[in-house]
Amino acid sequence: MSTATPSLPSSPSRNLKGKTLFITGASRGIGKAIALRAAQDGANVVIAAKTAEEHPKLPGTIYSAAEEIEAAGGQALPLIVDVRDDDRVYAAVAEAVARFGGIDILVNNASAIFLAGTVQTPMKRFDLMNQVNARGTYLCSQACVPHLLKAANPHILNLSPPLNMETRWFEGHTAYSMAKYGMSMCVLGMAGEFKGRIGVNALWPRTTVATAAVRNMLGGDEMMNSSRIPQVLSDSAWAILTRDAKSCSGNFFIDDEVLASEGITDLSGYSVIPGAELTPDFFV
Repeated sequence: MSTATPSLPSSPSRNLKGKTLFITGASRGIGKAIALRAAQDGANVVIAAKTAEEHPKLPGTIYSAAEEIEAAGGQALPLIVDVRDDDRVYAAVAEAVARFGGIDILVNNASAIFLAGTVQTPMKRFDLMNQVNARGTYLCSQACVPHLLKAANPHILNLSPPLNMETRWFEGHTAYSMAKYGMSMCVLGMAGEFKGRIGVNALWPRTTVATAAVRNMLGGDEMMNSSRIPQVLSDSAWAILTRDAKSCSGNFFIDDEVLASEGITDLSGYSVIPGAELTPDFFV
């Protein structure tokens, strides 16, 4: 579905043609969907992810994603990147700039998830989530900002939730919530820090989205069938990333609200199974 006709078609005055997107975790799922939507406009996409070889439970690699992106009309640069590695992130950003001449958009999509209580969460998992989610987002932003400041309409988009500081969003998985909210706190701070220069926003789904993480971590095929397809987020992301960065910043967007603001209120085409009851996502 990610390369299907988008619900929000491009126009001569609104598109991502020639823009360079640095997307973490873009070898599959939501990150790849955002990459493919940009590719349809003729964008350059840096696939910054770890998967160089096929995994039995996680289909897709940076190289297969690159092939899809180029088939969709974009240019791709697949780079093996662990967002926990400072030196590798900075090197990857340098490679992206050398290849495409700059960076216009950073999408912090890479994320780690482990849903368990305080006693049941090994510190190794706690560290992984906070290193990938909060620290990885901060690091990639830090590395890209000098280049974004040179771009015409620069954006940072974090796939993270609105900052709803309520007990119910923490009590079942405090470590995961801390890590995801860390990404959102980056939006809060950086939107103010770079006001008028870089648009910094968050995007989060209203419902679960059909990805390998949902199948493997949350509920298998049953959960997948009550989810929406990744294109609901890639279309929403495209809408945000084609807005004026000077005025569109500091927002915690929910996908259906973004689409509604663009005149799209019938979201039935985004359901894995049309008409199925959808499962609400965390944090909204």
